[in-house]
Amino acid sequence: MREEQHQFLRLLGQLPARLTAEQAAWVLNCQPHDIPILVAARLLKPLGNPRPNGTKFFATLELLELVKDRAWLVKVTNSVNQHWQNNNAAKKNRMASGPIVTYSHPDKMALVNSGGLVES
Repeated sequence: MREEQHQFLRLLGQLPARLTAEQAAWVLNCQPHDIPILVAARLLKPLGNPRPNGTKFFATLELLELVKDRAWLVKVTNSVNQHWQNNNAAKKNRMASGPIVTYSHPDKMALVNSGGLVES
């Protein structure tokens, strides 16, 4: 947010009606990259019908009500933890499987690592 916006909001004496994903993350004390996880888990609902790659806004009043609910906060914490636990386990499994060796030319051997990248 720009300085002019901060000054205006201070004069107004209230928060903006809509929050960006980054601002919503500040309210929830989480990282901005955790917000899509919460949207996918249906714990947060963006305003309107934004495109999948579009900017999403969240209702400030709704968010401030939700953060007062301990049970909801437990669900948020568990969803974020579960997501990263699954993500890290999948990454570990890909790394454990090792590189796949393929032969594309008699003189060259190509290694395809678990991420699908070709090394020679």
